[in-house]
Amino acid sequence: MDELKEKLAALGIEADQIDGVIETVLEFIKDKLPDGMEGMFDSVIKGEVPDIGGDLLEKAKGLFGG
Repeated sequence: MDELKEKLAALGIEADQIDGVIETVLEFIKDKLPDGMEGMFDSVIKGEVPDIGGDLLEKAKGLFGG
């Protein structure tokens, strides 16, 4: 997140506005996600690895011949 803040500052966005800009963009993205994905998105933003279930991963591997 620090890297994003640095990039926004380099664009000329005032330091006291950067957190608000990031929050606005994250909410915009979250609104575009399919229903039920908001929790997973929040986890990723916090730096957590969401639990998507091993069964789902196995099915995904099958799609790619794995």
